[in-house]
Amino acid sequence: MREEATAFVPGHVTGFFSTHPDEDPTKAGSRGAGLTLTDGVEVTVEPAEEPTIVLDGAETDVEPVTTVLETLEVTARVEADSELPIGAGFGVSGAMALGTALAANRVFERKLSANELVTVAHGAEVQAGTGLGDVVAQAHGGVPIRLEPGGPQDNKLDAIPSRARVEYVSFGELSTADVLSGETEELTAAGTEALSRLVEEPTLLSFMYASRLFARDAGLLTERVTEAITDVSAVDGQASMAMLGETVFALGTGLSDAGYDPSVCATHPAGAVLK
Repeated sequence: MREEATAFVPGHVTGFFSTHPDEDPTKAGSRGAGLTLTDGVEVTVEPAEEPTIVLDGAETDVEPVTTVLETLEVTARVEADSELPIGAGFGVSGAMALGTALAANRVFERKLSANELVTVAHGAEVQAGTGLGDVVAQAHGGVPIRLEPGGPQDNKLDAIPSRARVEYVSFGELSTADVLSGETEELTAAGTEALSRLVEEPTLLSFMYASRLFARDAGLLTERVTEAITDVSAVDGQASMAMLGETVFALGTGLSDAGYDPSVCATHPAGAVLK
């Protein structure tokens, strides 16, 4: 047993998705596409007498993390530091679940493979209702396209072979659990159409266009998000809404050119890693 281990997990912004439930949470998930980000979450795990989860210095409850610890049959203190806003569409809960799985596997010498750990974290996230595709994307890195839902034993991933500067501004939170527990037929139809469009032309520009259409057709746009996307379009930039949060992300300098003061990062070239 080691004293501690630390993992870095990139943030993930989903541009569009469709939901695909299953009784087995490791088989359930989403199809869609998104950007993994160099801004992410650092997760440190160390043995403890009582399980404790700390996020940005404050003790908290994160159901997927608790489930990961229970699945691996370990008792630990999990400390996460996020460069990203919480509950704003950046996959922070998925990052915490995946980072916990990777670091706990090393600390407690569970000897599980990468795919097994991703499956544990993905299933925990789906079971909690906090995400459907972030974990598998964060494990992959780059600009992943989720062609089939589920964990690594079931899904099928491709990617857009590009890197980009990414800007983002967040106006507030949206509840992923509330959206996913409601009627999702219209959302899934819009996501299926968006994926078909991207598969025909797997480029960043096509991804941004498909994402904007999805946000509109799925009825998820808020007034502030619509205004920001319109402002970026007015300066010939490319922007869309992060799923699921009241957040706008743009390629290049779109938000800066439109007069916003965004956070700046880039697409992450690799997936989650142990440090």
